[in-house]
Amino acid sequence: MTDFPFAGRTESRALPDMPPISTATFSIGDVVRHRMFDFRGVVFDIDPVFANSDEWYDSIPEGIRPAKDQPFYHLLAESADESYVAYVSQQNLLRDADGGPVDHPGIGSLFDLSGSGNYALKARLRH
Repeated sequence: MTDFPFAGRTESRALPDMPPISTATFSIGDVVRHRMFDFRGVVFDIDPVFANSDEWYDSIPEGIRPAKDQPFYHLLAESADESYVAYVSQQNLLRDADGGPVDHPGIGSLFDLSGSGNYALKARLRH
């Protein structure tokens, strides 16, 4: 219970249960690699907790289904065969040590590639 002053009197109210706060390990523009599957990508958006459909979540085999209460990352991803958009939990990502550029047709519309190989969000897209 927490006391709240209100119109000259104090009311006690229970605070709502808040979900635990997770800190994102990766940032927009980081290049990451999936822990189990052979693909890598550039982070272009981050959800603080799972924010996709239940149908999508239930399609993941139960034995490898990630917890929902962690950051999830939207990636411009590439594999050996194709490029696509991926949605991946934090627990399934590692910082990519490859260092090479990611080959995805959407990168040029969102990012500029610096001389050091980092992806910087285009200035017009920054808040």
